[in-house]
Amino acid sequence: MPVLCALRRQFPDATLGWVAEPGAAQLLRGHDCLDELIVVPKGWLKWPAEVMKLRRRLKLLQFDTFVDPQGLSRSAIIGWLSGARKRIGFAPPFGRELAPWMNNVRVARTIQHVVPGNLQLLAPLGITSPEVEFRVPVNDMAESRVDQFTQQYGLSSGYAVLNPGAGWESKRWPQERFAVVASHLWRRWGLRSVVVWAGAQERAWAEEIVAAADGASVLAFDTSMPELASVLRRSQLFAGSDTGPLHLAAAVGVTCVGLYGPTSPEVCGPFGSQHKVVQPGGVKDAQKMRRADGERMRQIQPAAVLAACDQVLQRNQAATA
Repeated sequence: MPVLCALRRQFPDATLGWVAEPGAAQLLRGHDCLDELIVVPKGWLKWPAEVMKLRRRLKLLQFDTFVDPQGLSRSAIIGWLSGARKRIGFAPPFGRELAPWMNNVRVARTIQHVVPGNLQLLAPLGITSPEVEFRVPVNDMAESRVDQFTQQYGLSSGYAVLNPGAGWESKRWPQERFAVVASHLWRRWGLRSVVVWAGAQERAWAEEIVAAADGASVLAFDTSMPELASVLRRSQLFAGSDTGPLHLAAAVGVTCVGLYGPTSPEVCGPFGSQHKVVQPGGVKDAQKMRRADGERMRQIQPAAVLAACDQVLQRNQAATA
């Protein structure tokens, strides 16, 4: 989204398009910098009919420039299908697989963090060091649903959000420790916690947290991506591991406490100096630890997370005093 916003500021009259799979597309609909949202099914590259359908759509729109922040074969091929003359992507190592050879303008990324690092792709277009904006769309139907939820549970005066889920087992923090955080936030700050989840396994973890926290937390409803953005936007604090909800919370302006095990906050931490990161020791090889058992996350003690939450809330309280 910061890449999109920077392009719109530089080229106010350009047609800007984005190719996305359905999950991400939910968040992009209604973005005020976007003209064309092109949705492809997950796994579209495996189906020749979908590839040809995408090619026809892209050719019809006549894009002349393609920007590839993902830096993989499956993203770079979109630029090739579009027929764009200028295809901008990363040089290795951030450009991976076949992407450096399919993109004909290669940028050497020198910034580690994903957000400003991605913005370096815009230098060939005359955009350097742009302001970082996300401008996550506000969905009216999602806002209405969250209004009902917060009224039902008496959360209108504020709440925290906890997310026990993670795409990798090695990123997951034990649910009983999230319950300790919820109880602390209620006793110390009078903040109840909304526990968000996606899928049956995460719902089971969330239910365990709610039961163990004994009234200090409530279970979120089964949110869509726009509804999750709305839940996050109203919260006073987010706590969770290096996953999509953490980065969405940062994008909508919520101060985060990020729990990091195998991945590097210097590369993929919540963007902004206002956030706190808790990590035991240094970063190890993230790819090798992807299928690890979560031992590094278990090294994060609740006391360290409680201290980080207190620091964030004290700072926020002082800023609004």
